[in-house]
Amino acid sequence: MKKNIRLMAFLLLLAACGSSGNAPPRNLDNACSIVSQNPNWLKDMKRTERKWGIPVPVQMATIYHESKFVGDARTPLRYTLGVIPMGRQSSAFGYSQALDATWKEYQNDEGGRRAKRDNFRDAVDFIGWYMDGSSERLGISKADARNQYLAYHEGRTGFARASYNNKAWLLRVSNDVETRAVLYQNQLIGCGKV
Repeated sequence: MKKNIRLMAFLLLLAACGSSGNAPPRNLDNACSIVSQNPNWLKDMKRTERKWGIPVPVQMATIYHESKFVGDARTPLRYTLGVIPMGRQSSAFGYSQALDATWKEYQNDEGGRRAKRDNFRDAVDFIGWYMDGSSERLGISKADARNQYLAYHEGRTGFARASYNNKAWLLRVSNDVETRAVLYQNQLIGCGKV
């Protein structure tokens, strides 16, 4: 009996050690629930809003659509012949799904070498930095979740060329980002967080 109890305790300890610190919050449709489960996230997003001018709901809607608030999110694997893994679809990683090259640019310009894509504070600072640059270079309002997302997803050059017009699915997603930003804004107002 003691042996079984020790085995169960060991397995529980092992499971706890293996659990991800980047697990998403419950109820991703409720901004108040998200920030109450992760109070430091709200502080980080408000810091980004003060620094870069990107509203908290725009940051949240972007993270929702990029990673569903999963800190170690990656793009799916590509397969040859349906079974042989051939690498990831892109180098996107973390809460913000930043690509390797863009993340390096951010580290050089703003974040420093220690900034990590699976760190929430660094990820929202990256989003603020990128969207501030899009506002400056492309004239997109910092509160315009739809067009900020299109520039974020397509890159600034792709946005300037309107490459998103050839992607009906992306236009739907960008509309969803806008809708979610409004939803999150109203919820955060309702629970007194903005």
